[in-house]
Amino acid sequence: MKKHVYVSLVVLFALLLASCAPAAAPAAEAPAAEAPAAEAPAAAGEPAVCATDDYGCAKIEPGQTIKIGMGSPMTGGDSAFGIDAENSGKIAVADFGEFEGFQFELVAEDDTGTAEGGAAVANKFAADPTVVGVAGHLFSGASFAAAPIYEEVGIPMLSPSATNPDLTKQGFRVFNRVPFTDALQGKAAAEYMYNVLGFTKVAFLHDSQDYGKGLAEIAAAEFEALGGEVVELLGIVSKEADYSPVLSTIAAKDPEAVYFGGYTQDAGVITNNMKTTGLENAVFFGCDGTFGTDYLNRTAANGEGSYHATPRTPPDTPEKAAFDDAYMEAYGVGPGELSPFTWNSYDTTTALMEKVTEVAVLGGDGALYIPRGALVDAVRNLTNWTGISGTYTCPPVGDCNIEGPQFWVVENGEFVAVN
Repeated sequence: MKKHVYVSLVVLFALLLASCAPAAAPAAEAPAAEAPAAEAPAAAGEPAVCATDDYGCAKIEPGQTIKIGMGSPMTGGDSAFGIDAENSGKIAVADFGEFEGFQFELVAEDDTGTAEGGAAVANKFAADPTVVGVAGHLFSGASFAAAPIYEEVGIPMLSPSATNPDLTKQGFRVFNRVPFTDALQGKAAAEYMYNVLGFTKVAFLHDSQDYGKGLAEIAAAEFEALGGEVVELLGIVSKEADYSPVLSTIAAKDPEAVYFGGYTQDAGVITNNMKTTGLENAVFFGCDGTFGTDYLNRTAANGEGSYHATPRTPPDTPEKAAFDDAYMEAYGVGPGELSPFTWNSYDTTTALMEKVTEVAVLGGDGALYIPRGALVDAVRNLTNWTGISGTYTCPPVGDCNIEGPQFWVVENGEFVAVN
């Protein structure tokens, strides 16, 4: 009896507790399953090719220009090369006109022809998203320094004048050029001196820079291989005002010629010093870096009988005639006078613009998209491309020209072709 009462009291107490407890909150409805997030769309208006291009796309907004860069010496003793190249590039841009409502613009920067300057200009161009190609750099030292920077960001180079053979041996995807290489120039110069002029003893000088040093070393090796005697192979300190001590030492070795790899400023000083250091009967034999009115102005009568090199004279065509007239009218000096690369600079600028138009895509937002990797490949794959300076094929490594140089002698203050 007591046991039953105890159980009943426990049950009653449990019921009272249950009645006093707050009501359980109704179970929350399970949230509706979220729809899978849609893939992030490409930037508004951006073509699909930009997502697959290994460098992505340059985006040119409406109102912006498509920039072609140019790195060259614009100041100092070798500035004639840079001024000439810019002159030609500007005419090329004017001739090319617009594309899909966008204008091209040539942006020429002074790299002073040096490695330091080349790197500085390349970094500036690489930081500008509207620079899509570079018609340069002009000098080999600047090109060596600039190329790795452009390789990082996918800006193709098409140089009108950088001739050091090693530039196309570095594996650069972006570097291309239209001049002959110094391997061709050095060999041709050695053969001309030995076989045509009959020289057997020659001193070889250079400006200690990538272009001049490489060229002089090649020419000396080729001359020696022919049976000639290299009485000196020496680098000078570039941009000095007097090389008489060096030349006096060379004079004691009685060379028939002094070959020089470098540019017009140093070439002028050497030529003038030769007349007062016992080398007045030796011939100054220069290169494509010593050709131009700047050399003639620096040497006057002392330059008579000197030899120089240039790319082959372009064939006479209506296009070349029109360009020549436009150049003279715009600048008051003839093409090929400031430097031997006038026509090359026009062609490199034109070829870059042409390849831009082949790969560019107009986006739905009105912007122009230029796939950088596709442009790099398009420039490298230039094949049988004909400009006013010649016909060029760039694969596989970017050496687009297989022709050797043309040589000139100074007679009566003018350059006269001899081959």
